[in-house]
Amino acid sequence: MLNLNSTIDLDVKTFLRWWGHELSFLVPEKIQQLLSEPQGFIIISAEKQQFTLSYQLGEQVEPLATLTRELSAIEQYKDLLATDERLSKAKIILRLSTRDAIQKELALPVAAKENLEQVVAYEMDRYTPFKADQVYFAVQKLPKKLNTDADQLKVRLILTPKATLNTLYTEVHAFGIVPLIADYEGLPNDIEHSDITYNLLPAHLRPEVSKISRIIHTALISSVFLLLGAVIVIPVWLESQAVDALTQKVKKLEKEANSIKAVQLETEALREETQQLLNEKNTAPSMLTLLNTLSILMKDDTRLAYLQYTDGQLQIQGESPAASPLISVLEDSELFNNAAFASPVTQDSITKQEHFQMTVEPTKPATKADTDVK
Repeated sequence: MLNLNSTIDLDVKTFLRWWGHELSFLVPEKIQQLLSEPQGFIIISAEKQQFTLSYQLGEQVEPLATLTRELSAIEQYKDLLATDERLSKAKIILRLSTRDAIQKELALPVAAKENLEQVVAYEMDRYTPFKADQVYFAVQKLPKKLNTDADQLKVRLILTPKATLNTLYTEVHAFGIVPLIADYEGLPNDIEHSDITYNLLPAHLRPEVSKISRIIHTALISSVFLLLGAVIVIPVWLESQAVDALTQKVKKLEKEANSIKAVQLETEALREETQQLLNEKNTAPSMLTLLNTLSILMKDDTRLAYLQYTDGQLQIQGESPAASPLISVLEDSELFNNAAFASPVTQDSITKQEHFQMTVEPTKPATKADTDVK
């Protein structure tokens, strides 16, 4: 059943990316070639004494060469470029090993969502052994399925010491290599979705990219996908608006229903309290009747000093020349049951009166109606 109370949380960027990928097969192959020329990536992994080069296009990864981290390997790299024309157009990714970079998951207040990097930089020495000015770092939000706590935002911090990355950059730059991205092998970038990559390279080490060509390329692709998907997006938007309208109506009806339910609960509570009072009244005689009966049952030489009725039990304190017979006197009355001394009887050495404290359970005498029923 459709739950109209659920909130529609639409991530526009994620939706458009998925939507564009699903509709890309509708674009003729020639147009796809005009809009997007296949362009691979050269991935350079730094080992202890060497660089390992591989070529990635889509999901296919092809090993290229292993070069020593010395200037003597420059000619070997130039020969590699000369023999494979794909490499001259490929973008460069410098991939750091587990010795050169680390990652760590952090839990931040939700309020830090708008300026994650500033918050992490300010608290860097608390989260890591480094200060912010000692490292290059990037911060990634974890997927929504892992962010279940409404009060916290889980993110992933990736960092590398500045000295380490500067050294690696200097070495590859000596080969004539200008990396576009630096990432970490423990968390490699998904190069198929370049809009969600992270980059440990600082701005001053990144190569300049022509903004005009990027804008034209993006505009052409966006135009094609917008035209192809208009028939999908507009109905979805209209349905979303209809659901929002229904949600508002349901909330209004729920508010009215809750008010009615609250009145019903209050009425039921009053009815139960009234019934409880009636039950208590019907199960025990009135206090006036109890006092009148006690005054009749107790002889003139017996004096009551204290009387309390609590939880269906009557507590009596007083003194009498003989306290024991009082038990049978009360038991013989149709208003009292289970008479017993609550504490030992003591005798006053001067007056010779016995001090007693007893409990007894009052009962309502059977009425004529009850007798007839029996």
